[in-house]
Amino acid sequence: MTSAQPSPDLLLVLLEVSRSGKFTTAGESLGLNHTTVARKIAALEKSLGGRVLARAAGGWELTPLGERAVGVAAQVADAVGRLGPGREDPITGVVRMTATDGFSAYIASPAVARLRAEHPGLTVELVTVTRRALQQRSGVDLEVVVEGEPQVHRAHAVRLGEYTLGMYASREYLARHGAPRTPEELARHGLVYFVDSMLQIDDLDTPRRLAPEMRDGLTSTNVFVHVEATRAGAGIGFLPCFMADRHEDLVRLLPDYFREQLPYWMVLRPDSYRQPAVAAVAEALRDQMERSRPMLLGLKHASEGRPVPSGEGADPEPSPV
Repeated sequence: MTSAQPSPDLLLVLLEVSRSGKFTTAGESLGLNHTTVARKIAALEKSLGGRVLARAAGGWELTPLGERAVGVAAQVADAVGRLGPGREDPITGVVRMTATDGFSAYIASPAVARLRAEHPGLTVELVTVTRRALQQRSGVDLEVVVEGEPQVHRAHAVRLGEYTLGMYASREYLARHGAPRTPEELARHGLVYFVDSMLQIDDLDTPRRLAPEMRDGLTSTNVFVHVEATRAGAGIGFLPCFMADRHEDLVRLLPDYFREQLPYWMVLRPDSYRQPAVAAVAEALRDQMERSRPMLLGLKHASEGRPVPSGEGADPEPSPV
């Protein structure tokens, strides 16, 4: 017996569930209760002759059949949206993404701001987190992660580019404690960095690998805390250059030894990328990465240098970066 053709209404319900990963959240967006959403999903599965959703950690994830159905649902939503008054722009609706703190502030924020200037019907929900790419990404259209090439299931991973990290200290801190001239001299300084026991990304463990004698000074899960704690003199911070170089009171140390480059990867579900709004956000992020390449690679002060203050143990000449 052949299955009945699914109605557009049922497909649009599945599309909303795929975006949030939850029946309750999808129901709130659609003006339906949880039971009605569940009933419509069951009706869609009956018409398609198979499961479109599977249980996952924290919600629901699309099955292969569900991914195909959502691809069609996105086209239906796009077509319906163009029929309404003032809805000719297909780049509308909500895009949900996750990214690291620094990327969110200095890459995603200006990219989204520029995109929204052209497409005011677009909303971007940005959750900041530092972790590996998810294996179940229900409720997230797009992730930006820091790691080697993500090994992901039923998703596209696109390399966005690289950024550089280095050791930094405040001028006041160096005037009081002296500037370390060798990696070994770092042993008498406290490290400002991520909480070791909570660090999920192996590639971010560079300072503890290259300077294992350094004791932890102040640790945090937030990179903005690293920057401000380093500026306040809590120790020597291992910081993204594109964040540290914004502050004239920070000095880069031992750049020839501590120069770590890490990649940003963008991970998207295939059904998400077929949505015009998600594709537009992804393209805006790629464009902003290219615009920001010198900043990300720590080249801002490459030609001018940044002198270390005079004092005990300070270098008399600027350190190139």
